[in-house]
Parts: sequence; structure tokens; C-alpha cells
Amino acid sequence: MNIQIYGAKKCFDTKKAERYFKERNISYQYIDLHRYGLSKAVFEKAKAALGVEEMIDRKAKAYESLYMDYIDENKREGTLFENPALFRTPIVRNGNSFTLGYCPEVWKEWK
Repeated sequence: MNIQIYGAKKCFDTKKAERYFKERNISYQYIDLHRYGLSKAVFEKAKAALGVEEMIDRKAKAYESLYMDYIDENKREGTLFENPALFRTPIVRNGNSFTLGYCPEVWKEWK
């Protein structure tokens, strides 16, 4: 397995995801999503697997300050990519498989 956790330092679910993999001695790479964002290639794969609307954190401070409710659907994707603070966390990746949030029931099926 090649696990990558894209998360935020202050996110409780990110911490739970890290603990899940640590407890099972599964190595993973942590990427601070709010600091580094997603590469274009990873964003495209995550978008295909999860959907843009699912990845948007509607409770984020940036959601209101960027007026996301009023942005055209075609521009929402670009705004999300350019503003990593809008992502829901954690985004956990294993190759081409992605999960959003804390999903141990899916992770235990990964091999």
C-alpha cells in the first residue's frame, strides 16, 4: 500500500486517520493540504473519484469569504484548486483510490 493523507493539522478526522494507520503499522505520507494543496494530477484523480462538490468544506471560513454560494459551477473547481483551505479533510489516497473523511471500513479493504 502507498497511503497518502492530505489533511489539516487542526482537523480531528485527520488525526484519527493518522492514528488508524499508525495502530496497524501501515506506513503513510502526511501532506498538509492547507499549506501545500494538491498537485494538478492528484486533484484530477480525486475529482474523478470523489466529485468536486463533495470535496468542498462548506463550514470553512474561506467558503463564505470567497462567496462560494454565488460562484458559477464551472468556476467552483478552479476556486477549490486555488484555495486549499476549502477542501474537506482528510483526503486519503491509496494509488487511484480515494476516500474523504474518516473511513476505516473502506481502508481495511485496501491491500
